[in-house]
Amino acid sequence: MTFWTLHGNGVSLVLEAALPDDVSQAPLLRYWGPRLPQDALPDVRWRDGRASPPCTLDHEPMHSLFPGLGLGEGGSAALRAHRDGRDFVFAATTAEVTAWPQALRVALLDARSRIEVEITLTLDASDVLHVATHLHNHALESIQIDWLASASLLLPTAMEQVHSFYGQWANEFQWQTQTLAHSTWSQHSESGRTSHQRFPGAVVSSLITDWHQGPCYGAHLAWSGNHAQSIETLDDGTRAWQLGVQLAPGELSLAAQQGFDAPVVMASFSAQGRNGLMQNFHAAMRAAITWPVGKPTPRPVHLNTWEAVYFDHVEANLMDFATQAANLGVERFILDDGWFHGRHDDTTSLGDWWPDATKYPRGLAPLANHVSALGMQFGLWVEPEMVNPDSELYRAHPDWALAMAGRPLQTARHQCVLNTALPQVQDYLFEKLNALLSTLPICYLKWDMNRDLTQAQGADGRALGISWVRGLYTLLGRLRCAHPGVEVESCASGGGRVDAGILAYTHRFWTSDNTDALSRMDIQRGALQFFPPEVLGAHIGPVPFHTTGRSQSLDFRAGVALPLHFGLELDVRHLPTPERAQVQAWIGLYKQLRGQLHHSTVWLGDCGDHITWQAHGSPDDLLVFVTRSAPTDARHSPALRLPMLHPERSYRITRLDPPRMGV
Repeated sequence: MTFWTLHGNGVSLVLEAALPDDVSQAPLLRYWGPRLPQDALPDVRWRDGRASPPCTLDHEPMHSLFPGLGLGEGGSAALRAHRDGRDFVFAATTAEVTAWPQALRVALLDARSRIEVEITLTLDASDVLHVATHLHNHALESIQIDWLASASLLLPTAMEQVHSFYGQWANEFQWQTQTLAHSTWSQHSESGRTSHQRFPGAVVSSLITDWHQGPCYGAHLAWSGNHAQSIETLDDGTRAWQLGVQLAPGELSLAAQQGFDAPVVMASFSAQGRNGLMQNFHAAMRAAITWPVGKPTPRPVHLNTWEAVYFDHVEANLMDFATQAANLGVERFILDDGWFHGRHDDTTSLGDWWPDATKYPRGLAPLANHVSALGMQFGLWVEPEMVNPDSELYRAHPDWALAMAGRPLQTARHQCVLNTALPQVQDYLFEKLNALLSTLPICYLKWDMNRDLTQAQGADGRALGISWVRGLYTLLGRLRCAHPGVEVESCASGGGRVDAGILAYTHRFWTSDNTDALSRMDIQRGALQFFPPEVLGAHIGPVPFHTTGRSQSLDFRAGVALPLHFGLELDVRHLPTPERAQVQAWIGLYKQLRGQLHHSTVWLGDCGDHITWQAHGSPDDLLVFVTRSAPTDARHSPALRLPMLHPERSYRITRLDPPRMGV
């Protein structure tokens, strides 16, 4: 018997070699779960411990690490491909497993179909498994790929429910729980981006799992485009979980000797409930970020101008705006939409990335230098992937926009999508953005994307979802290389592009366009399941809120925003004096606490009666945020229990409201 193992802090993974007469030589994922002793291995092969029920093959194949199609392995195939309708079966005739420290490389070759698959399993220090799959066509003929699983994971029978996210614009990351039955659970998105509606990941748990205890698994596809995932209950009750790119017809074809790297899947197990799983992902996401100075610095207090001025840009007014913001303690001033050539509303000028001469006759330098002289960082909003038909760029290059010949042009917010798969589009955008970054003291780009992809095909009529996303990654990589000191925010009408794929090139997400604090509670808790607080933007918005029309106290708005990357989305010039003092106090409190709020352990929980809580720090020094979302149903509120505290110790509780604030 041959086994290969990976051991982490709280998790182990065991691969088992296939038998010589198995229809596929792909190894089996024999175990993935709680940490095993270092030398613990199964006593018998998987097949030897299973009965052979009636009406099965005489030599029944086992569900492998890369399940095949059409040979009785059971469950969905990890690869669906063909050459003009032939060579549609992949079954490894040879398998080579190479073990490295904390990694296993599995090379599978099907000599009959002349396809090679290489799967690399890497277990990092946070118990997160990174699954990277590469497919190579060794034949002289091309091969058409209809589905390729980035990862095919096998979960125990006891994992009986799946927790996933749904939503829409201004209502992202809504948590839902569904029971896994004998049918297949599936979810996919064809929006061209990560999407507001469906997040490319989920959590699978037992019925006894809650925030603080019980086994659970999580997985997330690190990809910013179309995606799909499914969880299938196999005949023995185990759950087969696949994640990968959702391919359009004919989108992925590999020529002779050509290969394809599927997006990485990040997956983890925790026996400490959803909080333990969340903490694993937080550590892994933190390790994935490339910070400008090589390590994270204190997350500066933001002020974004969008909901304060919209398109009404007057240089003198903005300078006054910046001065008053600096006096309150703001550390980063972001000039939002409306600064560039001809941009007076949202119907025109996207693509023309140079300052508007009527609004900024001296260019952006006077405002940017003024902001810098005040001791703040200067940031700028851009939406590079988009173009308005009413723009100089579109008039010069209409062929650069996504469209379908013979069909009406589809716009959203009066804009089209540029084909970032084209090198000339990447070069144009790099040239314009590089000019701004090279001549102005810009420390931060708010990189927005305000529509889904439709009519996503190239001039040859073929779908280009994958090449479009990879073109975007290439552009971002070039800019990051040329300007390593600039931070980038991923915004897509709020949370429409929040994923680990884009996080490799960025430093922050705009979690939602909705600044209504009551709405934000669920949005932020959902996003925290995979992403740490320091990369999730949360601002105090103006009332009534532009998205919901509701109003809430400034204290409540600030308290909900405080634990994440804190900022302002309001016009501080028009705040009454008492509210200015409140904002200044909250900013001071954030600066005092951000070292503990960020880059530390986070716990979430609830105690009933519409009360949720969120804790940051360590069991010895904890910051706890308690929020009520509706009036009490009981005469007395329930007790707040914090499971991470040491039962044999005593704790002192101190309320940390900023000064001059009421209860």
